[in-house]
Amino acid sequence: MTLEMTSLPTIAADRFDLRPLRRSDLGMIEFYGADERLARMTRSIPHPLPPGSVEAFITRCLSPDREEEVWVMDGTRDSGTELMGLISLERMEGNQSEIGYWVAPAYWNTGVASEAVRALVEANPLGNRTYFASVFQDNLASAKVLTNCGFEYLGDAETFSVARNANVPTWTYLRKLG
Repeated sequence: MTLEMTSLPTIAADRFDLRPLRRSDLGMIEFYGADERLARMTRSIPHPLPPGSVEAFITRCLSPDREEEVWVMDGTRDSGTELMGLISLERMEGNQSEIGYWVAPAYWNTGVASEAVRALVEANPLGNRTYFASVFQDNLASAKVLTNCGFEYLGDAETFSVARNANVPTWTYLRKLG
């Protein structure tokens, strides 16, 4: 099942909205994505950020045959910043998705990530029965976000980080719904 962008819901969190990604988000995603501190905490953001990589990301995310739905953490509803981070659901077999997110460094340790994860899980826009997530083991704040949002630890693994150009130890989590 592929959702059209017009049918992707805007989800209200307490301090911001999760709204569908737009092409106009390119500049802010490039700005934050170029920050090495952020890139090193993700699997897929390269550092340095190559020209055109964010445009290619947005094009993939807006494609009709995409496998991942992406929302922007948008604080403009409460006079905040238009882009505080991104959160996504990547479809998996069996009515499951993997949740992924990043928050701009200016909003680290402010509860934005927990609020975004909680709002997305509660809204369950894809009607999933299970969510998975993984975090790098040196990102304790992100692990805390998941446990605070009801995710249970499954085990250790490792995944490749483009910015680090290395396999990085991860913790894997699970959240069953209903």
